[in-house]
Amino acid sequence: MRLLFAGTPEIAVPTLQALEDAGHEVVVVLTQPDAPGRRGRTLHPSPVKAHALERGLDVWTPEKASAPDVVERIRALEIDAAAVVAYGQILRPALLDAVRLAWVNLHFSVLPAWRGAAPVQRAIMAGDDVTGASTFVIEKGLDTGPVIGVLTERIRATDTAGTLLERLAEVGAPLMVQSLEALDSGAARPQPQDDDGVSYAHKLARDDAYVRWDLSAHLVDRRIRGCTPAPGAWTTLPDGTVAKLGPVSPRPQRGRTAPGQLREEGGEVLVGTGTEPVALGWIAPAGRKPMDAAAWWRGARLGEGAQLGEA
Repeated sequence: MRLLFAGTPEIAVPTLQALEDAGHEVVVVLTQPDAPGRRGRTLHPSPVKAHALERGLDVWTPEKASAPDVVERIRALEIDAAAVVAYGQILRPALLDAVRLAWVNLHFSVLPAWRGAAPVQRAIMAGDDVTGASTFVIEKGLDTGPVIGVLTERIRATDTAGTLLERLAEVGAPLMVQSLEALDSGAARPQPQDDDGVSYAHKLARDDAYVRWDLSAHLVDRRIRGCTPAPGAWTTLPDGTVAKLGPVSPRPQRGRTAPGQLREEGGEVLVGTGTEPVALGWIAPAGRKPMDAAAWWRGARLGEGAQLGEA
């Protein structure tokens, strides 16, 4: 098949690689324009662009993929179908009509659950036991198109959004290949999404990543894992400065501590919650790299009863 691929972050790369490995011709790759890194003004290519250039593929980085000139350029390529993984732009009807079969999106949830920008993060934060990946035909609505294929994946107790996304990206890549090939052969029978079970995974804001220590330990745990690595769970230190936090471990046998209060016990740094305390894994005070919580505690010399977050 003559394919267009649209994607931007690292989690899109396995699907691009799988399409190449399956022998399909990736005629052009769409990805977001080069963007500044975390520090400085130097522009960096997206992971998809970097991979595509290494493979000698033609890469386009339009500010607006649905602009008329881009649509006409794509139409002239006589593309059979387009594969989309976390591209990051809204695709307008004229663009969707510019390929022979369809634009197919790989979405990291079992649709219609968790439509939207942050399905994996929201699934972890909600305490879901199972998630998955779905391929669907893109239409005007937000992740509402008919579903071609689905797979499921169990959410592990230690999964962060980062580790789960990496796993779904790997297992989802063959699903995209199978879905496109089924569309091309006529074997696919895309099914409309059920109106029942719809939920929305709104993009995470900084406030979503703030750790409320008055919540129960399992909710604190979910929030931190769902926000790792981005946008990054955070709290305030006793001096009012901000620190980011890595995943924590509930410690139900350690006795209760007031929400947010710190103490050291058995070589671990414990923080009180609305139920049992949790053990900190790593912490990154503002302007510093992540460090083991025990090492941070020894250097900070805060003393028992020091408070994280609002008192």
